Amino acid sequence: SSSAEHRKRENWELPIEFLPELSHRCRLRGIQFACTPFYIAAVDELFQFVDFYKIASYELLWKDLLVACAKTGKPVVLSTGMATLDEVCYATDILRNAGCTNFMLLHCISCYPSPPNECNLAAIKRIRQACNCPVGWSDHSVNAAVIYRAVFRWGAEMIEFHLDLDEKGAEYLSGHCWLPEQITPV
Repeated sequence: SSSAEHRKRENWELPIEFLPELSHRCRLRGIQFACTPFYIAAVDELFQFVDFYKIASYELLWKDLLVACAKTGKPVVLSTGMATLDEVCYATDILRNAGCTNFMLLHCISCYPSPPNECNLAAIKRIRQACNCPVGWSDHSVNAAVIYRAVFRWGAEMIEFHLDLDEKGAEYLSGHCWLPEQITPV
């Protein structure tokens, strides 16, 4: 059995019955919809609803999950925050060997919020070179200058950020979520 902390995380999970409506609304607006599978069966549960799979950095070494996502033929976006460069390259090899031809790595710092001076954006270039694939930035800094630098200096090809609509979300108090009025000008 898992720890009490892990059992609490089940409360964070998106109910499966929400997926059809979320997917439909995104498609109506031309937005790609993705979800993170946190167990193997979720890959199949999500399949008909998602345009791509997003893998959290702490799942990066879960070979069976990477293979299951790769075998769907859908794109995979993989965060790197808690991994070494060798581990990131290992994960990309797993994806490639399982047939995934469309994937993106997201460099991130697993600190909430991430101080701008610790974001190590130069790693975007290093990861791109080492793994020979597209790399983006998963922002936990809530700092527009960090996003601009990731894109215009280091060539981030995708930006991921956490959005809270009303300062009431469970993650908002940790300080890494953007509010709509903050991200709009970015």
